[in-house]
Order: sequence, then structure tokens, then C-alpha cells
Amino acid sequence: MPVRLYQFAISHYSEKVRWALDYKGIRYQPVSLLPGQHVKTVRALTGKASSVPVLEHDGEIIQGSSAIIDYLDETFPEHPLTPSDPAIREQALTWEQRLDDEAGPAVRCWAYHYLLQRPKLVVPMLASGTPFYNRIFLSLAFSRVDEIMRDWMKINQKTADASQQVLETLLTELADTYQRQPYLAGDHFSRADLAAGALLAPLFQPPQYPVPWPKRQRLLPDMRNTLDQWQEQIEPLARLYREHRQR
Repeated sequence: MPVRLYQFAISHYSEKVRWALDYKGIRYQPVSLLPGQHVKTVRALTGKASSVPVLEHDGEIIQGSSAIIDYLDETFPEHPLTPSDPAIREQALTWEQRLDDEAGPAVRCWAYHYLLQRPKLVVPMLASGTPFYNRIFLSLAFSRVDEIMRDWMKINQKTADASQQVLETLLTELADTYQRQPYLAGDHFSRADLAAGALLAPLFQPPQYPVPWPKRQRLLPDMRNTLDQWQEQIEPLARLYREHRQR
């Protein structure tokens, strides 16, 4: 049975799984869903929460990026992402958990706060990989989409500012760590580095990411200026991505 990945193309948690699959050389079928309309599909698969990503393989349904990487390492052991040494494995898993809990939500809140103010930029990203008419639908219903997303993810200026502080702290710590050592855990690329690169990828817009990134000059000035200020801290992650992210 083929491997299927139910995802949002724009989701950085989905990018964690896409990267893991590509890193391991696993062929898979991406099934891109439209945010909001995805609920029925995902709940039919999982019988529970509607979050993506969801992996389907040989009758198994696995939800959540970390659980999916666990499954991939167990089922497809070639090119492992989880270190075998217990101490290094614990270090990698601790980094991944922290990035999942802190970096992922912070990037989402901060970026959407600004991108939702530019419908012509964000609609193509939200609808990426889905039928063309979804762009029309989202454009026509955008005021409601904006309201729902902000309410669902608690996005406003205050939470965006708090998320920016979280990102500044993490980016500085990660840059310092990568200056001292090539990887976050041990001497080899692991799921910790993959999580860092994938979850923070929207800050440096890599070409492997399957969405139409907006040109820098079209971003709101506050967002553009902050990204410019972060360039030195972002560069180690962009380099990591260039070196280890194969399609």
C-alpha cells in the first residue's frame, strides 16, 4: 500500500514529515487539504483530533509529526533520524519536543498575524496543492477566514509580539549552538535538526517548501524589518536546510 501524507502544504509540521520522508528516500503521495475543510477528512481517518499531518500506510494511521517520525524510523530503518545512543537520543527528542512546543506555535502566530493582513499573499499559500477553485473560495470568504483563524489560533498583536520574543530567544540559542557544533544532538544530523529547519523554514522561505512564497518587498514593513534583523541567526538554519533537505 502506498504511503499517503494528509497535509496542509503551508504547514511547517507537515514539512517535518515531508523532509523525513524525502531524507529516507520513501516515495509517498501527498494529499493536500484546505484548512477548515480538512476536518471531515482527518476525523474520518483518525476518529479524533483534526490536526495534520496524518500518515497512512499499510492500514496504519499515524497523526502528528513526531509520532510519524517514530513510525518511519521503526518501519523504514534506513537513514535513521533517531540516534541509537540513549543519551544522544534523549537530547534529540528533548530538542524536538521544545521546538514543537515553542517554535512551531510561535512561527505560526507571528507569521499569520502579518500575512493575514495581505490576503493576496496568504490565500495562494493556504490553498497550495489543492484545486484552483479553492483560491477563489478563500478570496471571496477571506474576512470570515481571517476571523476564524485569528480566533482559533489566538492571533492578535499582543500574541504576535510575545511570539516574536520566543522566536528571538530560540533563534539566538540555536545560532549559538550551531556555532559551537555542527548538529544539535551528537555528531550527525537527527530529528532535532530536522525539526529546527522545518519549523523555522517560513522565516527563510526555502524553495523545497511547496508554497508560493511572497516576495520580500511585498511583506508588511514590520515583518520584513524583523526578518532582516534576524538574518544572522537564521543563516545557520538556512544552511542546514540547503545541506540536508533533498527532494
